[in-house]
Order: sequence, then C-alpha cells, then structure tokens
Amino acid sequence: MKEVISESVITCPQCGTSKREVMPVDACQYFYDCTGCGAVLRPKPGDCCVFCSYGTVACPPVQIEGKGCCG
Repeated sequence: MKEVISESVITCPQCGTSKREVMPVDACQYFYDCTGCGAVLRPKPGDCCVFCSYGTVACPPVQIEGKGCCG
C-alpha cells in the first residue's frame, strides 16, 4: 500500500497566507477559511477539494484513488 501524506501547506490565493494543515483521510474538504484574510476558499473547477487546488500535497483520497476520486 502506498504511504499517504496527511499534511499539506495551504496557501490563500487572495492574501498569500500559508498554513500547514492536517487533511481529512477519508473525505475531500470543500471549504477552507483563510486565517489571514478570512476568505472562504473553494476548490478550483476540476479539483475535488481545497487541498488539491491550493495545497502543496493532494488530498489523501486523490493520493489513494487518483484524480477525480471524490467526483
């Protein structure tokens, strides 16, 4: 079984604030509140979650299942 990375650094596209977060292992996270400016981040079109859109590491379901896992 492939080792799953459970942490990602998410960066707000509006203010540039970056923060290390623990990702949910069995689900995709659709919303994220920026701790810098308060913006509510949502996935970009074609991405399943905010970590796939704005994080340094794809979410665990994508790491395990591949792109489009949470469709």
